[in-house]
Amino acid sequence: MYTPRFTAWVAVLASASIAMAQTKVPVVERKGFDAIQQQDLRSDLSFLASDKLEGRMSLQPGDDAAIEWVAQQFSKAGLKPIASGQGSAGYKQPFELIEYVPDRINTSLTLKRSGVYTTFHAPQAFGAYKQAVDLTAPVVFAGYGITAPELGYDDYKGLDVKGKIVLVFDHEPQEDDPHSIFNGTGNTRYATSRVKLLNAQEHGAVAVLLVPEPNRKHLTNAERAAKIGGSIVRETPLPLQAIAQDEVTIPLAGINDDVAKILLANAGESPSELQAAIDKDLSTQSRALADTELTLHLRNKSERAGTTYNVAGLLEGSDPKLKRETILITAHHDHDGMAPCPVGKSGIDEKGDIVPAGPACKEIWHGADDNGSGTVGVAELAKAFGENRARPRRSILFVVFAAEERGLLGAYWMAAHPVRPLATTRAQINFDMIGRDEKPSPQTDGLITIPSDTSNRLNLIGALYSPQYNRVVEQENKRVGLTLDDRFDHETALNVFFRSDQFPFVLHNVPAFWWFTGFHPDYHHTTDTVEKIDFPKMQKILELAYLSAWRFASDAVPPAFVASPIPPNGKSR
Repeated sequence: MYTPRFTAWVAVLASASIAMAQTKVPVVERKGFDAIQQQDLRSDLSFLASDKLEGRMSLQPGDDAAIEWVAQQFSKAGLKPIASGQGSAGYKQPFELIEYVPDRINTSLTLKRSGVYTTFHAPQAFGAYKQAVDLTAPVVFAGYGITAPELGYDDYKGLDVKGKIVLVFDHEPQEDDPHSIFNGTGNTRYATSRVKLLNAQEHGAVAVLLVPEPNRKHLTNAERAAKIGGSIVRETPLPLQAIAQDEVTIPLAGINDDVAKILLANAGESPSELQAAIDKDLSTQSRALADTELTLHLRNKSERAGTTYNVAGLLEGSDPKLKRETILITAHHDHDGMAPCPVGKSGIDEKGDIVPAGPACKEIWHGADDNGSGTVGVAELAKAFGENRARPRRSILFVVFAAEERGLLGAYWMAAHPVRPLATTRAQINFDMIGRDEKPSPQTDGLITIPSDTSNRLNLIGALYSPQYNRVVEQENKRVGLTLDDRFDHETALNVFFRSDQFPFVLHNVPAFWWFTGFHPDYHHTTDTVEKIDFPKMQKILELAYLSAWRFASDAVPPAFVASPIPPNGKSR
């Protein structure tokens, strides 16, 4: 019941609780800890998620404005610009993207068998590449397309794929087995299509065909994405983007179950039988497919080149030797842009209010949580560390990546062209959506259990590859009091492990976690606006990140990367 006296007493108790928590923070860290303030978070995020920035689409003026804003924040925080020797200017690391719009009608896959030609189009077969592709080659089945020497597993063992197209299953073997060497019921870094592409390319293949596992117990990636709605199904489709000078140089195409059955008709076993044989004992089932030749024909409606930027600034460590080592604190600045409102439909402005239908109406994907929250979080921590006279022993590189929504492109670029050596990068804290409470949504319905109360909950993703990192965060959380959750390390249906900017660094053996408050119905919708952000919770998350980063940067022994992890109650091969 409300009374002025009761409210005053509650305020006293709250102040006392805050004071008790802060007395636990080491004196050397206190000034920066105290600098993390909700009013700053609200003010900064109100700008980044405003209509003015038009949804921060990569290669569009709104995202260019976000890039400049981040660079200004790093300058104000006193961070050092990154080395110009890396092709960088000030705080910005440029790289070139190709933006393209696939021509689904004129894209095709043609099978030649026994002199007969059969052509498949979307949705049976579909693909996209940054430039036109015409290639013809024999087809080889390569299991799940995985080479994992540390796990004793190799789909390419004894298989000649040079100059050929490889057909592979999506995901990983035994993903429903909690004792599987592939992280039990979770994902390892081998489950994603980019890793499969790089592996096929290294073995000499000219293209990859990816098919969902025939015995799967989850939605396909396309089905899951379609359930998100919002920008995924917008009337003006989002263009695709790719790194102009990427490590991946071969195309990927997808096929459905029916096409897979046709292509594997000469394999001696059905797709379901092949998967079951691999999953039974991890035995190699890879093989050439007799009398199976494919022509891949990919076309785009448009292609254009543009330059975008990762933004990075350095807080140099205090130890003469350890300052050569690096801790990363990262996020991404882009989102899904804007488009004209469909005829007769209204829009949503930055405050969540209705914009009437009409010629002036714009659909703006504001991206307050995704990932305005993470961008503001990185800027706030740069300011907090800059407030301290004392510095941690190792250096901290603050980075806000470009083009995450288009496929983690900025993170992949920096991982391939690091501004600090990755061999001495000791940990990464990656923020992506740290401003909301997790809620059921069409994307997650039936796929993952969401706790009834997520108001104090933070998901940490990546402990499989660095339990020591996880222990540090748990220890520092005793000062903050969040509820930490590792559910997303133990599921495969949502592909969460490789959906944010920590993943490219995991591929380079960096202990890297995604800090994430979870999905909600506004994810990738125009309704992801500032008034829905939980700023008190966001402040607590940043306080925990500040304390954890200080530990990573100052402990005598940094977190170790576990290249050959074994899941809980698991077994080695």
